[in-house]
Amino acid sequence: MTDIDGWRAFLARWSQEWADARDPDAPADERPAGDEEPLRTRRLGFPPASEERIRAVEERLGHRLPPSYRTFLAVSDGWRHAGGFVRLLAGTDQIRRHRGAAGPAEHVPGDLGDQPAPGEELLAGLWHRALRLDVASDAVSVLMDPGDVDADGEWAVYSHASWRASPPERYVSFRAFMEEMYREFHRLQADRSRRAGREFVNETTRALDASVADARLEALRGRYARAEEALTEAIAYGRPRAVGLRDQIRRLLGQTHMMSFHGLAADPLYAPEVLPVLAAEHVSHHRDDSLWPSHPGGALGAVAGTADEILRAVREGRYRYAPEGGFGRAVEEAREQARWGDTDGAWRTLRAALPAWRPVGPEHIAPVGLCADPLLGPLLTPERGRELLATPRAGQRGTAPAPADDLDPPGLAWLTEVDRGQLLSSYRFVLVEAVEPAGLPGRIGADDTTVLNEPMTSWESRRLRRGAGNGAPWEDRALTAVGRAGPGWSFALEPGPRGRFAEKWFASPGIAASRGTRAVTVWSEPFDGRSGVFHLSVAEDGAQRYAFTVRGTSVDVRGSVPDALDPERLFRADEPRTGRLGERRALEALAAEYGVRLPRLALTRGRLHTFRTLPWNRPPGPGEGRATLRFVRTGRSAGGGEGRGA
Repeated sequence: MTDIDGWRAFLARWSQEWADARDPDAPADERPAGDEEPLRTRRLGFPPASEERIRAVEERLGHRLPPSYRTFLAVSDGWRHAGGFVRLLAGTDQIRRHRGAAGPAEHVPGDLGDQPAPGEELLAGLWHRALRLDVASDAVSVLMDPGDVDADGEWAVYSHASWRASPPERYVSFRAFMEEMYREFHRLQADRSRRAGREFVNETTRALDASVADARLEALRGRYARAEEALTEAIAYGRPRAVGLRDQIRRLLGQTHMMSFHGLAADPLYAPEVLPVLAAEHVSHHRDDSLWPSHPGGALGAVAGTADEILRAVREGRYRYAPEGGFGRAVEEAREQARWGDTDGAWRTLRAALPAWRPVGPEHIAPVGLCADPLLGPLLTPERGRELLATPRAGQRGTAPAPADDLDPPGLAWLTEVDRGQLLSSYRFVLVEAVEPAGLPGRIGADDTTVLNEPMTSWESRRLRRGAGNGAPWEDRALTAVGRAGPGWSFALEPGPRGRFAEKWFASPGIAASRGTRAVTVWSEPFDGRSGVFHLSVAEDGAQRYAFTVRGTSVDVRGSVPDALDPERLFRADEPRTGRLGERRALEALAAEYGVRLPRLALTRGRLHTFRTLPWNRPPGPGEGRATLRFVRTGRSAGGGEGRGA
């Protein structure tokens, strides 16, 4: 804004709010020196500068001043208390060239080179050419740059405080700088008043608080983007309620940086909803527990004991999100779906129940606690978070969003899209028909005592696999994740098998799994030009029906393989094996033949039950021998690794 009336109204409001916020009972010796006049006149500014005076300054400096600063001087020739750290801002008498050859060394580019990054060239010359506006400050420099001019003739303003240890902050104009200093005044004054036990209330704060209340309702109606915009503005002015509301939106959008939920974590009403979310971030980033808010010096007060128990539950995987009512029942149903890998079905269950969700109090706008649930949290992608936030809930009316597409691809072929080196770039699995996942340990478990482990991630499973014994040295037992593999089928899959496929010793667990039904076994090791294998076998009622193994250009077939799975057709001799095209066609044909699929999200990002299987290889027979190599690390990070040879 460059008009006189706009500046007058803005500066008058600022002055009055500053004067009203002063403590009238403060002793005279505790009042900042120099504040007597602005308190008496209720004016932070000075008499306006005349046009002649402004032109004289421009002639002295050799520049026509930018429009917003020029108009400001015509309203007030200088300013006191610009924000919290600039006590006096220059008028026509004090504005001067900075004439410093360099600014803070850690933030000023040195040798720009042939291709400087955007902004580096401007910043490098800033300290030499800029006009300095700060007259008295707490180690804050305010510079107006005639070398950084926009289409409207406005000069950029840079503010730098050495104690902030950050690059200079850039504002597109003097007006933008002053607006931010006004917001800074509001933020700091709101905090000072709160600590002093006083309220900081004026026309501006009342309007902002009303916008926060409206934003809460907009969020519940599904208009979360509009709500976030209003809350972000209120936060810029230090309105405390806005932080807790906006953090709920941010977290469901996948944004976790500087997430605190403000005072909600210390409120017994809201702590059970938001503390698990903070605990999940704490655990996932491996933060020291001295940083957990309940630690001495933390700010959780009466809920500190609850916070410690929540942290333990999250760390141990015991936490369960448990809202009340119809939405709570949907959460239980969705958790049951997710623990067997049906994350798309779980999301559909939650989505259908969202209108029935109810907040625990007026500061609650979304079921953010879902993010901390070990089974349901992984299915809340940012896209689904947006869908959740766009769904009207808590009795509010609005337009429901169109349902998003499922995230899991159909079939099995997605396994060939996993990048080399990732855990699932090699795999082995068994698919069993007409058997529930919970029944798999009874068919192919390591022994009669094998039961399902609690759901865990693939990396947790990998650590468990490394730390557990594996029977006799020759035995190749798998620690498999289990779940549903489409209508009427279950799976047991191990990503990144430790053992290597060897036709001579291979013993398919699918034979034991197929008692009274059918089972499919697949083992894949990526082709890398020197090695690689793809094995598929089908068993029925305890006997193998057919199998084939592809290794390089060699194809070994046993039994009568259906035409749809003919390896000669799937693995073409004129194609390089490294492209995984044959493997992809084989998985596509297998999925079409039996109507099976594997859940990508659950296997890559979610949690699934696991169990240890019987060996995938046979014991040495009479007169046969096997050699086993075992590699053991020593030192602080000791762990076991094992390789086998035959």
